[in-house]
Amino acid sequence: MKLLLTMLLCTLLLSAQTEQDDITKQAIVKIYTTAKEPNYLSPWSSSMRSSTGSGAIIEGGFILTNAHVVANQAFLEVQRYGERKRYMAKVFAVSHQADLALLKVDEKAFAKGVTPLTFGTLPQVEQKIVVYGYPMGGATLSATIGVVSRVEHHTYAHSGETFLAVQVDAAVNPGNSGGPALSDGKIVGVVMQVISKSQNIGYLVPVSMVQHFIEDMKDGKYDGFAELGIGTQKLENPAMRRYYGLDDNISGKLIDKIVHSSSLKNMLQEGDILTAIDGHNIENDGTVAFRQHEYTDYNYFVDQHQMGDSVTLDIIREKKPLKIKGVLKNRADNMFLVKTTRYDTMPTYVIYGGYIFSPLTRNLIRSTSRNRLKLSCLASKWQEDEKDEVVVLLKVLASDISRGDNNFGMWAIDKINGESFKNFKEFYEKMEKIEEQYIVLEDKDGVKVIIDKKEAMEKQDALLTKYNIEYDRSEDLRK
Repeated sequence: MKLLLTMLLCTLLLSAQTEQDDITKQAIVKIYTTAKEPNYLSPWSSSMRSSTGSGAIIEGGFILTNAHVVANQAFLEVQRYGERKRYMAKVFAVSHQADLALLKVDEKAFAKGVTPLTFGTLPQVEQKIVVYGYPMGGATLSATIGVVSRVEHHTYAHSGETFLAVQVDAAVNPGNSGGPALSDGKIVGVVMQVISKSQNIGYLVPVSMVQHFIEDMKDGKYDGFAELGIGTQKLENPAMRRYYGLDDNISGKLIDKIVHSSSLKNMLQEGDILTAIDGHNIENDGTVAFRQHEYTDYNYFVDQHQMGDSVTLDIIREKKPLKIKGVLKNRADNMFLVKTTRYDTMPTYVIYGGYIFSPLTRNLIRSTSRNRLKLSCLASKWQEDEKDEVVVLLKVLASDISRGDNNFGMWAIDKINGESFKNFKEFYEKMEKIEEQYIVLEDKDGVKVIIDKKEAMEKQDALLTKYNIEYDRSEDLRK
């Protein structure tokens, strides 16, 4: 009798688990994307690309997925588990910073009978997870089981920015992107990327980042993840610590740069020692304890805030402790000389007599190996008051008026007719206003490129026709 009851209980538990698994699967969707991919080396052109990804239906009928699954999208369709019908979808909200997106389907029949997935908490190391999605190797839903290997800051491949990430050993392949990772039936992360040539090293956007994104979008406007706008240096070197008068009881990071546009500019000074953020001690290697015995980058506590929130910084200035309270107003795009990777827009460019100019973007740096070392160095620099964007001579179309200049490409311009400029907009305006016969371009080393403006304009149309280019400037400049 006892054995019979045990067997009956196990059967009931197995049946309940099977029913719960089926309810979970109903919320998993396959995403079909047709994207218009810009060509940053030929910024007037683009190509079409088709791909698939995964997503999960959450509260409100929204589909949670990765931004890179729907980046540059021109047409979207989604398909529910166990169904063959595809529904047209649209992007409701996107964070390219955090590689997250919310999709919406207008047809009410799409989400009928679906129990939306809910959110769990940031998982612990060794916690068991199940990854759902539609990866390569088949057409039906896939589920892989694994554990959380580590939780720490990692570079998000989609944006190039660094945020908290969850490493897992569950098999993750192309097509899994955007699919949910579940623990105890709740979302603890969204599949984001893998390390190629590795053995089962995949990364999730953690649930804390997802919830930050959703909270941010509640007012219908994306503000993003904040950047303090300071450069810092580790304080592990003994001589440096003695120089700044720090004993063994004090840890933190040296502030060696404050960006001119930072909201904290008038509160902090170069040479300050940043010792804590919101009361959380910063170690000499720049990490903070976010859980017992677990450390990650101190920006973890910046990322907990929404834009416009106040943040409290403990500093030491001239060997005296101070407490600073500032408001978070800036994103990385407001801070760096080269903006983060762009999506959902065509590149900006202008052509003068076959000389093609464009603002320097990370997309452009990633598109070519030409001058990459020098341009990558520029990408790591902060904006200055007099310069917040780099302009490059992208390339030169071969013609009788550009002979001898065809070897110029990905060439950073410092001056136009002897004048500096702040950004591409100002460069473009100066070029349009030049009345002299020659446009003289110069880099920081004094190397010059000279364009005869009258000759360039006379031969412009013929050159555009020859190279099958419809417009001499991008749509944003034609407006």
